[in-house]
Amino acid sequence: MKLFQQLLVAPAALGLLAPMAAQAADLNIDGVSDYSATGEQVTSFSQFSDVYPTDWAYKALSALSDRYGCAGGIFEGSNSITRYEAASLLNACLEYAKGTEVTDDVKRLLKEFGPELAVLKGKVDGMMARVGEMEAGQFSTTTKLKGKAIMSLGGTGYEIDGEKGAMTSPTDGVSMNYIYQLDLNTSFTGEDLLYQRIKTGNYNTSAFGGSSNAYVKPAYLEWANTKEDALYLDKLWYQFPVGDGFQVYVGPKIENYYMLDSAPSVYKPILKAFKLGGNYGTYGASTGAGFGVSWKQSVDDPMDNRISASTGYTAEDGKSGDPTTGGMFTHDSDSIWLSKITYGNPQWQVSLAHAHKTDEATTGFGTYDADADVVDCAIADAGWDNCESTANSYALRAFWQPEESGLVPSFSAGYDITIFNIPDGSAAGTREETQGWFLGMNWKDAFVDGNKLGFAFGQLAYITEYKGSLSKKGPDIRDDDDSNFAMELYYDVKVSDNITVTPALFYLHRPFGGQTGNESIATDGGPVGGSGTDTFNVIGALVKTQFKF
Repeated sequence: MKLFQQLLVAPAALGLLAPMAAQAADLNIDGVSDYSATGEQVTSFSQFSDVYPTDWAYKALSALSDRYGCAGGIFEGSNSITRYEAASLLNACLEYAKGTEVTDDVKRLLKEFGPELAVLKGKVDGMMARVGEMEAGQFSTTTKLKGKAIMSLGGTGYEIDGEKGAMTSPTDGVSMNYIYQLDLNTSFTGEDLLYQRIKTGNYNTSAFGGSSNAYVKPAYLEWANTKEDALYLDKLWYQFPVGDGFQVYVGPKIENYYMLDSAPSVYKPILKAFKLGGNYGTYGASTGAGFGVSWKQSVDDPMDNRISASTGYTAEDGKSGDPTTGGMFTHDSDSIWLSKITYGNPQWQVSLAHAHKTDEATTGFGTYDADADVVDCAIADAGWDNCESTANSYALRAFWQPEESGLVPSFSAGYDITIFNIPDGSAAGTREETQGWFLGMNWKDAFVDGNKLGFAFGQLAYITEYKGSLSKKGPDIRDDDDSNFAMELYYDVKVSDNITVTPALFYLHRPFGGQTGNESIATDGGPVGGSGTDTFNVIGALVKTQFKF
């Protein structure tokens, strides 16, 4: 019998009293459960008053409890005791007295409190049956399953040189999309974790980050998924503790930031660009084969300041056995080695991170990448592509949150700088450095307890240094003005513990930076903003509904 089942009842006497069950109908059933409703702990039998000291039952129970020490903590009460409380005490004392001689007083007590003991036995039998049903129907003894479903309804609009742009694209209209996710957390020792995530979604052709249209890619939502309703294994890794404060990670599908010692930001984003305080810089996501380790300094109080650190390697092409096209630790592995050191506590924190990125892992830094074919770095517009370059990226993050919710929000800030190691002979215009920054605020319990207000703004990674000089000579030559701006505003409405509805707005100014108007990223609607235009802006609005289960 399991420990918690043993605590439900001490069955020494109950099994002897089945013949008395017929009398249960005449008993006060409520009195049986009421005995445990009070908050004081019984430490001495002299506290009981309903069974008076002059009664033989009082004397017999007192002697029995003194002999076996079964009164203290067995049940809770005040200065009185009902017959049902006396029966519970008798049953507990007899559990202690197993294997000893049954005295005349005990036999007399069993007869006196037989009806009450019969009621207790009936209640315990029913409870044990329900426990058995629960155990028989449980999903797993080692795995906990939880999940979420997110549905969003909304659309995006476009502004070109201050006027609404005309585009023939399926993303002009309102779209309704979803993601569905199951998280399976398995532990074999109570301290380790085998994490498995199964996911699907249909944002591929939506207005919010679908891969089919370059116009909407900068509007990629934090939760979006582009698998077109295909259910697939999204994450799979194993982690376990080693020594004092260390956690080791290894798996064929692990995302780099899951191996961090702590989250670098407390801001909850709508746009993926604002995730982790800036997702398109140092913390660019990379899911693949990998491993890592994190460490946290031990402290007496969880709110004490402490140092923590982490490092982890992931390679998106790590599953490949061909070193010429992928595999771990190769130039073509599409890998990120991310390391971070942190100081602070749950209320405030500062951190510094470094990421070394290879080959295509550098794609997307600076002006928006539209998946153009790789161009040799000797060609003039090669700066638009990855140029077979590696990069070193650095991130400074900080956050602070108030102890209590109110007018003062939490603040999360981030700054990234990336330096590209471009090959010799690269053409003028090849990117050499990008920067980006972010500031986000969250107000907990905004207007209504449980609701949350969020606002963030910043610049996505933009090119700050090129090789050589540039001139504005046409759509195939990069404009040296790569600036952009992004902002979002949302409000979480907590309908229940499991349902949250979030209306949101966002605005992207020149998300393509220097490539605005470039023919090379033309789509069904033509070049971004049209050839020679200076601005291309995106406005988005949506309502997100999240169900947790």
